[in-house]
Amino acid sequence: MTEVGRRSLLRAPLALGLLSSPALAQGRPRPPMPFDGPWVGSWTASAHGPYPSGNPSAQPDQSFAFPNPAEGARDQTLRLMVRPDFWGAAARLRFSNAFGTRPVTIDGVHVGLQTMGGNVMRGSNRPVTFSGGGAITVAPGTTAWSDPVMLPFAMRPGDPRHEGRRLAVSLHLPGPTGPMTWHAKALTTSYVTPPGAGARGGEETDAAFPFTTASWFFLDMVEMRGSPGTPVVVCLGDSITDGTNSTMNGDDRWPDGLSRRLHARFGQRVSVVNAGIGGNRVVGPAEYTPQNPIPGGPSALSRLERDVLQVSGVRTVIWMEGINDLGSADATADQVIAGLTEGVRRMREKSLRVVGATLTTALGYNGGHGTPEVDARRRAVNDWIRRPGSFDAVADFDAVTIDRATGRLKPEFIPNSTVGGAGDMLHPNRAGLMAMAASVPIDALGIEAPMPSPPPRPRRG
Repeated sequence: MTEVGRRSLLRAPLALGLLSSPALAQGRPRPPMPFDGPWVGSWTASAHGPYPSGNPSAQPDQSFAFPNPAEGARDQTLRLMVRPDFWGAAARLRFSNAFGTRPVTIDGVHVGLQTMGGNVMRGSNRPVTFSGGGAITVAPGTTAWSDPVMLPFAMRPGDPRHEGRRLAVSLHLPGPTGPMTWHAKALTTSYVTPPGAGARGGEETDAAFPFTTASWFFLDMVEMRGSPGTPVVVCLGDSITDGTNSTMNGDDRWPDGLSRRLHARFGQRVSVVNAGIGGNRVVGPAEYTPQNPIPGGPSALSRLERDVLQVSGVRTVIWMEGINDLGSADATADQVIAGLTEGVRRMREKSLRVVGATLTTALGYNGGHGTPEVDARRRAVNDWIRRPGSFDAVADFDAVTIDRATGRLKPEFIPNSTVGGAGDMLHPNRAGLMAMAASVPIDALGIEAPMPSPPPRPRRG
């Protein structure tokens, strides 16, 4: 393909799978292209709405952007900033209305590369379609995927210029949407237009987006085209996985630290995504509905299919959860162990490797989690996690964060890194989360990253 032809291909609003070439017309296989590969899970944000039920961190006042939570968004555009862990030349987006009570129409969707604030890199903003059209209506309790969208700025897999960059996903909600499915604890700044501002996603500047949010709404998954066999690691858990006490816009949750370690070893040939929800439990609540939500969302077992098994390319799951069962719901150690056992069984049925992470101490926390009785049950759960056969491998987070003299978190791991202050004795701060990420045994994750695909050969003639 000539340079002129290549540029035309990048500009065209093509539908993948309908490409043609002289090589195909003559019966010769064309060289592999970067948008031909399988889908790879690149970013997730487990849905647990409806807004405002949840546990956001560093949340600005949302009353101007969303004056009536029951009404939801009304003729507004959200510009959500997400950091893909894996970049490809084409992406697709999943939108969730899992906890809505009425159908939600989404249109005017665009994706581009964030520059500063709510601004998008000039020329990078691309329209997104749904079955070839410009809108999708998502029924309550369901999710919907977009069509593939080309990302010309990501045509070179492994380009170091993509590392740490954020994708700006803009979506217009004609509304009123009713209760909004969301992920409260984004720890990432996104941008919102006022009610009645209309569809503004195609604009490159953030002039129409005066309001900010520290949460993600409706969007719960991004996937990219990758090489066959690219492994995905899903980190499943509660607020400690979700990032409480880490730094706003710092991308320094323990899954982020693990991602950096894996990319240092394997380059672009692996992806790590975060399926943590603040306040989440292994086995409770028994029932979760939009009319009767709890801040931690549905149980890990009830959301396992949507948040873990449906992630394309998932190969390994690291599961750290149970302290909220013990502290908030007064569960016994045996009940938590039974829930973890059931989850491991279901994931192994799908040929996934499951790594158990020990529960970090909450002793001294000003709440049900921090009592000596709960700590004794926590230690019993950890003894089971460490027992051979319970999991395929163990990440011993407790061992690297506990002060053995006091049974509490190490003093340097307690102060809050997000908003300052003394910390809460439950959530390790940035330093603690970094220590946890460094303790994950990479060689025990079962990752055999594929070799990168060769670049396409230029055609002659």
